[in-house]
Amino acid sequence: MMGSQSREVMDSRPMVVVAGELNVDIIVSGADVMPEWNREKLVDGFEVVLGSSSAITACALASLGADVRFVSVVGEDDFGRFCTDELQRMGVNTEHVTRLPGIKTGVTLSFSTPVDRGLLTYAGSIPLLKPELIPKKLLGKARHLHFGSYYLQDGMRNHWAELFRRLRLDGTSTSFDTGWDVANQWDREGISALLAETDLFIPSEDELLRIFPAERVAEVLESGLPPVAGLVAVKQGARGASLRELDGSVSRAEPYQVAPVDTTGAGDCFNAGIIYGYLLGYRGGKLIRFANACGAVSTLGIGGTGSLPTVEAVRKLQAVVKA
Repeated sequence: MMGSQSREVMDSRPMVVVAGELNVDIIVSGADVMPEWNREKLVDGFEVVLGSSSAITACALASLGADVRFVSVVGEDDFGRFCTDELQRMGVNTEHVTRLPGIKTGVTLSFSTPVDRGLLTYAGSIPLLKPELIPKKLLGKARHLHFGSYYLQDGMRNHWAELFRRLRLDGTSTSFDTGWDVANQWDREGISALLAETDLFIPSEDELLRIFPAERVAEVLESGLPPVAGLVAVKQGARGASLRELDGSVSRAEPYQVAPVDTTGAGDCFNAGIIYGYLLGYRGGKLIRFANACGAVSTLGIGGTGSLPTVEAVRKLQAVVKA
């Protein structure tokens, strides 16, 4: 779905509203970061950075050139101020981030190697976003609404489908990334209802195969999905990504061969690439290759925002690295 006639289709800086969770990422990095009881290990690195799928996607969208407005909830604490300060530093508007006294901002411990990561999360403020905290006036100006972490945002889970339906009727495109379901329930019914109102569904391979059980991604994309309103882009890590078009056809894109420093946030930067490319009118192979390149650029720095993609960096990568 493209924007309404009242909006410029090719805005120089399309407004994207990201409604999502905020937390701090505490990243422990090295070749061997697996803790062992009653043992002590030395690791290569330690960073405290802005976390959350939604926030990293927002920062990457701002880095690519979008006008990004973030809607969220944090505690009235140092970690909450750190999150909003970091968003602002990276060009994201935080006017609509609500600060709640007596609540702790969420924290994720990330154990990161060059090839994978494991996460431990304290939810804190993460589930507390509610529909009344997302201003209707703001949504009326947006070209696109995105959220991440479907399973962590308890206060919004039953409201996304209706919100997406209203926005799409008004010409605003929509997208979401599920994130991991720590309860292992996967809510296939809720996801299926939301897909009928979604322009861009952006799960990882593991997430997709748990929501819609199958042996392979291709099986789900070819015949295992409920009725969908838009595109489905599946992140497959070292195997690249797959894109299901509106007509049901499926295209594949190989990953860009780079030497990763930290994979934290690569999927979220892929999300930003898909959204930004979509708003620019990219489709098919051009769209998914652009998103892949955004994810690849992200792996060249520590943390989800350590190496944010820019259009210039993506074009340079695409020019010199074979995908």
